[in-house]
Amino acid sequence: MRKKLLITLICISGFLRFTGVCAQEQRVNRSWADRLEYAGIAVEEPGYHVWGASPVIGPNGKTHLFVSRWPVEEGFGAWITHCEIARYVSDRPEGPFVFKEVVIRGTETDTWDRKSPHNPNVHRVNNQYVLLYIANSGGSRNKKVASQRIGMMIANSPEGPWKKAGDHGLILEPPTDSLIWSHGSVVGVNNPALFAHPDGRYFLYYKAMKKGDVRRMGVAIADKLEGPYVFHKEYLTGNDTEIEDGYAFFEDGKVCFLTTNNHQGEGYLWKSEDGLHFDIPVLGFDRIEHYVGSESVKNATILRGKKFERPQILMMDGKPRYLYVASGINITGGNTSCSCVLRIKNPGQFSTK
Repeated sequence: MRKKLLITLICISGFLRFTGVCAQEQRVNRSWADRLEYAGIAVEEPGYHVWGASPVIGPNGKTHLFVSRWPVEEGFGAWITHCEIARYVSDRPEGPFVFKEVVIRGTETDTWDRKSPHNPNVHRVNNQYVLLYIANSGGSRNKKVASQRIGMMIANSPEGPWKKAGDHGLILEPPTDSLIWSHGSVVGVNNPALFAHPDGRYFLYYKAMKKGDVRRMGVAIADKLEGPYVFHKEYLTGNDTEIEDGYAFFEDGKVCFLTTNNHQGEGYLWKSEDGLHFDIPVLGFDRIEHYVGSESVKNATILRGKKFERPQILMMDGKPRYLYVASGINITGGNTSCSCVLRIKNPGQFSTK
């Protein structure tokens, strides 16, 4: 009996290590999370909830942020009905950022992107600028969530003009092949993270969820930027808690993947040799009070938990230099959500071993 119990405990321990959600494992290695230093609020817009900010450096050296925003008067849940993607610009990665324009709104016609463009992910690829986003086709709330798809727009400058890829901008929709893990996803495919792999291929990481399961991350791969993107059959991240909001980048010869852990209010930093098989993650970013102080959090307006979400990284000279995150609370006491920026110290000098 004792021998069977020991074997069971060993198996459970091994499973927890494989899933990468053991709290002790997450906190032992802080080598990435402790590189972060709070720099301030990147975007806070009166009258608008702001969610996330994806950065890119333009030809003139200015930093452009592509931001999700929607009217406060519509409520926080209106991210799926009234959102638009706007561009803000600054002379410095730390801001202050100034609103310039709305880049894309829902078509309000019978298209896949009828409603609420959201969660932008922007990159400079081959001297072009590529903007990925999600949208939905409308209907009831459940239908909106299930109809989420990923779109792509391309421009020669962050200022535009932006042109939708292909005929309608649609770049990824749920797979029709029942053997692919995300077939039948009840949240569609969403929250894109584009990665130009050093081998010349394009990896499009995404989130999906099977009914009764948790949200997981998968990937579709293409030989050309505009696709077609072919689904990898298996999901990439072993997890038994809600993770999402991935951002992929290259550092120290590894494909790194930074995700949100929604339940813990922390981030996971995963690493991989090939972008498909990821090790057990370390702590990617800590809870918000670790960076801004407990007093700031105590007096803040809580809108979506005391946490950061939607991590997006600014790469400079091939190194991660700044992390932009959506903030679930407003530490200034305002009634809107906002996006914050953190410096990444000691670029290229970390270990996830």
